[in-house]
Amino acid sequence: MTDSSRQRVALALAINGRRHRVTIEPSTTLLDLLRDELGLFGTKKGCDMGACGACTVLVDGRRINACLALAVMQEGRDVQTIEGLAEGEALHPLQQAFVEHDALQCGYCTPGQIMSALGLIGEGRATDAAGIAEQMSGNLCRCGAHPNIVAAIAAYAGA
Repeated sequence: MTDSSRQRVALALAINGRRHRVTIEPSTTLLDLLRDELGLFGTKKGCDMGACGACTVLVDGRRINACLALAVMQEGRDVQTIEGLAEGEALHPLQQAFVEHDALQCGYCTPGQIMSALGLIGEGRATDAAGIAEQMSGNLCRCGAHPNIVAAIAAYAGA
């Protein structure tokens, strides 16, 4: 009998438009795959319990907490992280809106905030500032930049 914690499984998925094939332990979270296996450190490990939103990424266009998602469950899916947004040195327009609206201070939560914002916009939920604030409630900013974050998202979304 083998120790199941030592078993590894093959996984194929796209991350930021690039195909990846990895072999991981079944218990590896998507967050740990991104950070530890692929060196994509933009997705942050905050609470590691799904409560802060620092690990938010898009999977097939929908926002998820990468710390709560097993990597093996993402087989064949398209994952987008903060590293996949900018075009070379040119920021994504939502990233630029965050800069213009001073929507970041320490910056730790910013990647998760931006990815969650892209998700809610894609879901058609960015209709007004109050709705944006409600939809972003799962992404915490300990620096208190929430009003500016909402303003940046509203400006980008045209809400």
